[in-house]
Amino acid sequence: MLRFEVSVEDLLRSRFALSPAMDLCLLLRSLVGQGRTLPRAWAARLRPAFERLRRETELDAALALQTPQGGPNFVAPPPRGLNQTWADDLAAIRATPLEAARREFASTTNGPSTRDPRVRAVLDSPDAVFRIAKVMDQAWHELLAADWPQLRAICERDVVHRVGVIGEHGWATTIESLHPGIVWHAGGIEIGFFRGGTVRLAGDGLLLVPSVFVGHIAAHLDDPWPRTLVYPARGTAALWGEQDTAPQPDALTALVGRARARLLLALDAPASTSHLARTLAMAPGAVGDHLAILRGAGLLARARSGRSVLYRRTPLGEALVAGSG
Repeated sequence: MLRFEVSVEDLLRSRFALSPAMDLCLLLRSLVGQGRTLPRAWAARLRPAFERLRRETELDAALALQTPQGGPNFVAPPPRGLNQTWADDLAAIRATPLEAARREFASTTNGPSTRDPRVRAVLDSPDAVFRIAKVMDQAWHELLAADWPQLRAICERDVVHRVGVIGEHGWATTIESLHPGIVWHAGGIEIGFFRGGTVRLAGDGLLLVPSVFVGHIAAHLDDPWPRTLVYPARGTAALWGEQDTAPQPDALTALVGRARARLLLALDAPASTSHLARTLAMAPGAVGDHLAILRGAGLLARARSGRSVLYRRTPLGEALVAGSG
């Protein structure tokens, strides 16, 4: 069992962050069969570009660094917050000293792929960090960049939801909602399916990172990452079509129209106009117009949160969605 000992100071310092580089690494693992199985449509769409990158670039050297259990820290640097971008991650990767990278190569590259002469030529070269960064940048733009605004919106909405749970029910309920195998017990977080003993956060807090590509809970316990839990973001299953848990929108569509029905169904947690537009791949102006109509009909309410305006279903909206199912 893995247990995090949590103090009041830790709760005050705990925070959420997004990690584009970590999600890129998780996607690469999935494409080589080492991670979460991708939905068939996603795999079919990405595989031609992935195979071309393996033929035409030095991607295999980056893939050799990944294992089902993880990879080197320098290719997925710890994120600083919710505004983390791929440009931030790429700059951190490029800034890695060669000797630090080579120490991580030694601890993560022990599979048959590392005996490939092309892979060894990259890893043993004096510009290994530059070449790994270059090919990861190519992989980002070819495999993930086009989908990232929508995937990022899903993660941001997840954070909005979790922060709401913290405000309404507290940290214990929020932590336990991340996964059925996590419990809050006697002042600590316990994960029964992990090994790791007891880890004291020592006032540094816990970093919580939602991901669209992790299928289970993952934990970072080693420097330079803070103590971290990576968890599946809410809404990922619906995005990938893994399960149909939402009410069927046919009757709702007939009543309010397809676009407004999609918006009502998507608002199972509060969201802003921009989050909804990116999540549903709709124009922001059209989303704003539909939200105004739904709000005028008494189906939605809105409230300001920081610099954002968040919409949520009213009791009438909840009843309408429930009845459509």
